[in-house]
Amino acid sequence: MIDQRRNSFTAIWTILATAFSIGVLFITFRGIEPERFIYILQKATWIWVLALFLIMPVEQLVRGWKWRQILIDIHPVSSLRLFGAVMAGYFANMIVPIGISPLVRAWLVARKEGLKTSTVLVTTAIERFVDGIVFAVLVGILIAVYTLPNMDGNLRFGLTAAAGGSFFLFLGLFIFLFRTKSEIENRLTFIGRTLAKLEKRFSKHLSGLAVGIAEGIVWPASVARGVGIVTASILMKVISVTHFLWAGLAFGITLGAFDYLFVMVFSGFSMIITRFVRVPGGGVIGSALALKILGVPDEEIVTMVALVHVASVATTVGFGAPILWYDGLKISTIRRSI
Repeated sequence: MIDQRRNSFTAIWTILATAFSIGVLFITFRGIEPERFIYILQKATWIWVLALFLIMPVEQLVRGWKWRQILIDIHPVSSLRLFGAVMAGYFANMIVPIGISPLVRAWLVARKEGLKTSTVLVTTAIERFVDGIVFAVLVGILIAVYTLPNMDGNLRFGLTAAAGGSFFLFLGLFIFLFRTKSEIENRLTFIGRTLAKLEKRFSKHLSGLAVGIAEGIVWPASVARGVGIVTASILMKVISVTHFLWAGLAFGITLGAFDYLFVMVFSGFSMIITRFVRVPGGGVIGSALALKILGVPDEEIVTMVALVHVASVATTVGFGAPILWYDGLKISTIRRSI
């Protein structure tokens, strides 16, 4: 009965949230001229469309290599296998959109490499903390050197507060994780006792939880690998910034370098905010609004945003679905486990 109520509430909320997202886009772009929209599509330069479709998996290959550098002192795993786990996780999250991606990718790698899922899951958290810190720094650079277009000081203040909050949050979590590593397996500490209680209560699924978490709190001993992790995170953000470069070139739109960074930052924060309230399409809405702030015509905005979204979905499904099937994790199994 409880599950039925939860599923009904989730379905109703998803419908309402989707309607809200569509409504926002409709109000924003209600003045689109269909004839001009069709003309833009007919005049598209397909070499740039191809460039967009090719660059998206490259971004996740870089993520796989970065993740390998974190795992290397625990157990060496090939970058391609980690890339596959990342894509499978993204695809699973499309089917069950509740943030299940890190758990799926950790489970796949752990099963293939004979590791604890909790160990691998912690390494995904470390990888994301690094991404969060790098993203916050890029936002700070944007605020420092970029004149925000057609917006008052409220946007600058909002971005500054969000960047500062993100930086200290992710840096704090990163430091907290490593400072508490010694306390996790010690049952005399609060963290140790809490984990011990969880292991006892859910012994079937959480056996060895504390040991697994402690093993996963790791940073490579090699300085070069540590630098590589940060460099890979920066490279991923640079690739992400180019998504709308290729999409714009396909439809004859060229912006400044920091304009593309602004679109990435704005859409990134929109995605984070909407994810908390489970409103789908936060990244799409954010990127569309950012392009409108930059003065891009409505018809070009719709085509650019649609192209980037289609490329993202195609990449996720094209790589994630076969890998998930090959590794033996069925979507029905994921649904039953939630």
